[in-house]
Amino acid sequence: MSRNVTVGLVQMDCELMNKKANLEKMLSYVKEAAEKKVNLLCFPELCSTGYSPELIGEKYLDLAEEPDGETFQLLSAKAKEYGMYIAAPIVLKSEIPGVLYNGMIVISKDGSLMGTYNKTHLWAGERFWFRAGSEYPVFDMEFGKVGFMICYDGGFPEVSRILALKGAELILCPSAFPIRDKDMWDIYFATRSLENGCFVGGLNRVGLEGEDKSGEMFGNNKIYNPRGKLVAEAPVNEEALLVATFDLEDVARYRENEVVYLRDRRPETYELLSKLY
Repeated sequence: MSRNVTVGLVQMDCELMNKKANLEKMLSYVKEAAEKKVNLLCFPELCSTGYSPELIGEKYLDLAEEPDGETFQLLSAKAKEYGMYIAAPIVLKSEIPGVLYNGMIVISKDGSLMGTYNKTHLWAGERFWFRAGSEYPVFDMEFGKVGFMICYDGGFPEVSRILALKGAELILCPSAFPIRDKDMWDIYFATRSLENGCFVGGLNRVGLEGEDKSGEMFGNNKIYNPRGKLVAEAPVNEEALLVATFDLEDVARYRENEVVYLRDRRPETYELLSKLY
């Protein structure tokens, strides 16, 4: 038995605070993904607005949406039309006026809103504009269980471990990763996939925000298998849609027979962790 899934990971340049242009570009990627028979399409961090907290600041308040807002409405229609799951990281409003999340919406292949994820580990200037999330949902899709983390979350093994323990067989990490940290990018997701025995994909923005290199992002989307082996990779410094097909049944086989870190955990010895906080 196999549970093949074709995943599409977008690396795109986003115009700062130009939601209209970004959404139009996102729709073009949805069409390309449909032509390539993608089952699950994911966009990079804050894809509809651009990323930079320093440059956007309080304008996030004007750009933020309800989970079922403009971006959802556009992508929902396409998800239903093409029978495709879509994950789109955007600025999300909370139930509290003026409180925002660096979050994402997850849309089912029937066009319904499956739920949201809010980034739990905020990086640098994000802390001034966003509230950290506290939940780690796993989404049941027809081919298997999928979890999400966003950018800086990928550097915390607790995030992917929680998702794996909740059954995630595929974890995707949309990002806005700067070129100065590419050495970290090249090891993050191999590590997360090996230690959790699942497929892990990292996807990144492309382009420059601001006038210095601190805002330069380089793409280079990657997908790793449960042994931490690179199975697909996109180019550096250009827009692209990385498409890869793999069998999620491999996760069960690896976790049972080869990558047994989850099976051989000894949580009864981990009490020390709670004492360190």
